[in-house]
Amino acid sequence: MDPAEEILDIVDDQDNVTGQAPRGDAYARGLRHRCAFILARNPAGEVFVHRRTATKMVFPGMYDMFVGGVVGAGETYDEAALREAEEELGVSGLPQPTPLFRFLYEGDGSRGSWWSAVYEVTVDLPVRPQAEEIDWYAFLSLDELERRLGDWAWTPDSLAAFDRWRAHR
Repeated sequence: MDPAEEILDIVDDQDNVTGQAPRGDAYARGLRHRCAFILARNPAGEVFVHRRTATKMVFPGMYDMFVGGVVGAGETYDEAALREAEEELGVSGLPQPTPLFRFLYEGDGSRGSWWSAVYEVTVDLPVRPQAEEIDWYAFLSLDELERRLGDWAWTPDSLAAFDRWRAHR
């Protein structure tokens, strides 16, 4: 299925479902929806960092320290977190990601806003990221990731989630 046709729950500023819309329509009209962000770390504590492909609908070609994506219509955040982590990392059999917190990402207003549920998971399996989603990847130490924050073009929603993750630790 074309990602633009995926049906999403549309939510209000309190994260209550108010309707549904195709993903492409939700993006074009700036409709508030739901996303799951998963900080994937290897057993050494290094963070999975990747660059999104140039064909992504949102923030193409930018770097991200989270795997994840939209929560489908009728799907829970927990279900989406596990599905998205396994899809993007190219693995199966991950433990259920641990929920940490939620926040409303409002960005600059040009792309709408989305409720964001942030998770962590330890990945001790070999990863095989989806080529259609991820151009480049590596596991980076937190120090290395911090050094790259000013050098690379990061997705703004992942930066907002990462700032909150650092404060949450």
